[in-house]
Amino acid sequence: MSTANSNRSLARARSLTGALLVAPAILAGCTVGPNYHRPSVNVPQNFRGATAAAPSAEPAPQPVSFGEQSWTQVYPDQQLQQLIRTALQQNYDVRIAATRILQARALLGITRADQLPSVNAGASVGSQRNPANGPIPQFETTRGQLSLSASWELDFWGKYRRATEAARAELLASEWGRQAVIASLVSSVAAGYFQLRELDLELEISRRTLTSRQESLELTKTREERGINSGLDVRQAEQLVFTASSQIPDIERQIEQQENFLSILLGNNPGEVPRGLKLTEQPHAPQVPAGLPSALLERRPDIRQAEQRLIAANARIGVAKAAYFPQITLTAVGGYQSSALTDLFSGPAGLWNFAGALAQPIFAGGRIKNNVRLTEAQQQEALLFYQQTIQQSFREVSDALVGYRKNQESRKQQELLVESARDAARLSGLRYSAGETSYLEVLTNETNFFTAELGLAQARLNELQSLVELYRALGGGWEQPASRPSSN
Repeated sequence: MSTANSNRSLARARSLTGALLVAPAILAGCTVGPNYHRPSVNVPQNFRGATAAAPSAEPAPQPVSFGEQSWTQVYPDQQLQQLIRTALQQNYDVRIAATRILQARALLGITRADQLPSVNAGASVGSQRNPANGPIPQFETTRGQLSLSASWELDFWGKYRRATEAARAELLASEWGRQAVIASLVSSVAAGYFQLRELDLELEISRRTLTSRQESLELTKTREERGINSGLDVRQAEQLVFTASSQIPDIERQIEQQENFLSILLGNNPGEVPRGLKLTEQPHAPQVPAGLPSALLERRPDIRQAEQRLIAANARIGVAKAAYFPQITLTAVGGYQSSALTDLFSGPAGLWNFAGALAQPIFAGGRIKNNVRLTEAQQQEALLFYQQTIQQSFREVSDALVGYRKNQESRKQQELLVESARDAARLSGLRYSAGETSYLEVLTNETNFFTAELGLAQARLNELQSLVELYRALGGGWEQPASRPSSN
């Protein structure tokens, strides 16, 4: 009789287990909350500031965007490339962003686990001895138990699936966030390096000018000793020397501070930074293709990050709405229990229990409704932030395009100014040597020439930094060079 009961119990357990396995397949289609659809955005046909192409009978193929190029192609200076590689390995912001990805991946695993049943195993053994008490003789008992329990809240309304969807989107957002940090770091290292090379050029100009003016001062003193010049000429020549010499300590200060700034970007302690090409030797194309504005939505990591956060916020609406519906929980316990350990696994020692529970919220004081409102408002905030990020990216590209073009024009005009100032300084020197003018004219033209040379160095820097900003604005710099096809 006990064997028949055991078989019936085993059959009933198998039936319930089968029902537990089939239930998720039947209930998987029920998911409350809105499904995500990429919102429409107002994308311009072309970037403002881009150079218009000449009209032709057939539309020319759209060139590859400047942002599609590897940073090794955009910054061919070998020393700058080495600095960028070092920064990508050691920079603390990049390493912090990597740990955020690990955190998001762990949270996804935790959230996904809610969709699965939890299973626990337990075992216990105990012995008890009671002394004799009147007519009750002394006795000793031993009891052993081995059990396996399972609990499963069916995801009938998709609460846990929506939560997993949100966690997965947050993981992707953290990964795109790391790419955004990398792109920003590449641009910061390049801009900082160009700033350092510009300061080096200013120091070179100041030292060369100082040497020339010291020689001119010695010549003026000699002429004054011979009665050719006056003491005023000597004082004016000294002003030129002191003007150039006063620039050198300040430029040296800026150089060391810029090296400290770059060292921190590299993840190093403050120290010297090795140099490569001079500022005047840095190659860059006179015109760069911007590509299509619609492609920017896929290129820029900050836009992709904002969209993933929008997806996560959209999924959380489903999590909040699922609280309106009943929670269905299945529990099961099975095992063995016996007072004699030798009979623990015998048929009569077996035990099992299956139960199902349903809980329907009736009154929560408006908590569920307001939680839904909260998630919907958060989704609207994420949507507006996504649209704002796109609009801001169009502005950054347009600003960088017009900045690069206008800085090129300014640099060309500054080159003409330097040539004119150099010639004026040369002519005034000849006129002074011939006694046709006073040293005041030399003072004025030498000062103008020195200022024009420093202005040209700054103009070259502005042009290169506009190129750096344009590359970043077009979504360049975050992909590893090894993943890009070679330009050869």
